[in-house]
Amino acid sequence: MDIETKMAMIKSFSAEIVTDEQLRALFETNSHPIAYDGFEPSGLAGIHFGLLRAKNIKKMLDAGIRFKLYLADYFAFINNKLDGDMDHIRNTGKYFIEVWKAAGVDIGKVEIVWNNDLMHEFSYWERYLKVGRAVSLDRVKRAVTIMGRKEGEAISSAQIFYPIMQITDIFQMDIDICQLGIDQRKANILAREVAQKYGWKVPVVVSHPLLLGLKGAPPDLKTQDEAVLMEYKMSKSNPSSSIFVHDSLDTIKDKIKGAYCPERVVRGNPMFDYIDRIIIESAQDPITIQRPEKFGGDIEAADYGELVRIYEEGKVHPVDIKNFVAVELEKKVKPIREHFESNSAARKLYEEVKSYAITR
Repeated sequence: MDIETKMAMIKSFSAEIVTDEQLRALFETNSHPIAYDGFEPSGLAGIHFGLLRAKNIKKMLDAGIRFKLYLADYFAFINNKLDGDMDHIRNTGKYFIEVWKAAGVDIGKVEIVWNNDLMHEFSYWERYLKVGRAVSLDRVKRAVTIMGRKEGEAISSAQIFYPIMQITDIFQMDIDICQLGIDQRKANILAREVAQKYGWKVPVVVSHPLLLGLKGAPPDLKTQDEAVLMEYKMSKSNPSSSIFVHDSLDTIKDKIKGAYCPERVVRGNPMFDYIDRIIIESAQDPITIQRPEKFGGDIEAADYGELVRIYEEGKVHPVDIKNFVAVELEKKVKPIREHFESNSAARKLYEEVKSYAITR
């Protein structure tokens, strides 16, 4: 894959790249740069985790990028996920690995890294202290949003460690590309500043937008607006606004039936978010919206842009869009759901994680 194709691939799923020039230079000098994404093991997998993140990872692997999947077990402990029970947190991490496998991620081509293993290296804590010296307490407090907390919210003393630990991870794993959600931007930008201060390798930041929850978002809000990140994203801690990889077609249809999908409005509409970022492989793919003959029959759109146009013109009803999204999402989650139904070890993990109390 040539450099221009790699750049286009990264841009196809990113909300922001810091910086384009640095990413291009990285590809020019390194055929196999190291990227990572990190996850707190904290509950059952939604489609934002099991479908969207897996799709991004597979694209990057196809581009020759070496990927590290980081299971942030002690981060979940600090953040009071699963009531801070480390056995539950680590079982959930193992469940996450099963989700990635079922979603088609070639686990043989990625490196699974546990936070617990990194923290047992002496060099980790030496680096941690250097990072802490380079970052003011005010900047750390402003970065608490990376762990799903609002700026100014009361936090524990341990949670102050969280942003510094996340920055330390980047250097300890020798990361070239931080490929995380836009909600992690503050930590990634801090990592760049720390690297410049000490003369360390400055990571490229590739931030992807967060998938909208079923309740949608006001169309005038910006992708990086804190309100979008905290209130409107899909989150497993808010089951009423989430679709999970274990949901049946009937369950998905029932959830989507009540989802936000106003007529003629695409911005902030989760149905179009799912079509654009999960259902279609490319914005140039043709799309067929099935519709009963009594309502005019099927609608053919040459690509995603045309679907948006005809919806905004009122030529497609929200019910038709919802039916399309429900059926297509079920096709995507079906292999994952069936993996956990047919594999006894995976099924056991799923049942265990399903029984855990979700806390934050």
